[in-house]
Amino acid sequence: MRRRTFIASTLAAAALPQFVSAQTAAFDPTPQVVRIKQSYAPGQLLILPRSYYLYYVTAPGQAMRYGVGVGKAGLEFTGTATISVKKEWPTWRPTDDMIERDPSAYSRFIGNTEAQPGGPSNPLGARALYLFQGGKDTYFRIHGTTAPQSIGRSVSSGCIRMLNEHVKDLYERVPIGTKVTVL
Repeated sequence: MRRRTFIASTLAAAALPQFVSAQTAAFDPTPQVVRIKQSYAPGQLLILPRSYYLYYVTAPGQAMRYGVGVGKAGLEFTGTATISVKKEWPTWRPTDDMIERDPSAYSRFIGNTEAQPGGPSNPLGARALYLFQGGKDTYFRIHGTTAPQSIGRSVSSGCIRMLNEHVKDLYERVPIGTKVTVL
């Protein structure tokens, strides 16, 4: 082994633990208080899908940050909405677009108006915050999930998913009328 190869290998091996820990520390779904731009008003929600975080602005320059799962490419919600409905253990029915995209997965919903009752096996989880624009339901939600492994990923049909214990906390904090901005 040449000296140059030995030095390069030694430096790479020494740097590897920092590189690995930096990668694993990049996403943390644990709710925590963080700093945020002063321009965001207390009481509003800001969602950054590319980083998989939802921010609830609690004071000027301060927010509670939660890890989220977001919509797959082409299915994500962007823009501004208002939370107009809040439900505990909501019922769920796939949208017509979801049924059309994957009829085999949603075959039990074809040709009827059946909805899955709320409860621990319901895909919306423990709580749901319904997003409206101009007084109309967007059919996008901020909700809990039965798939905790989906947090930090782009896997949904457009909704913002949270761990059930986190959405319960957010549900208690935000009132009807809360502004939601998804960038």
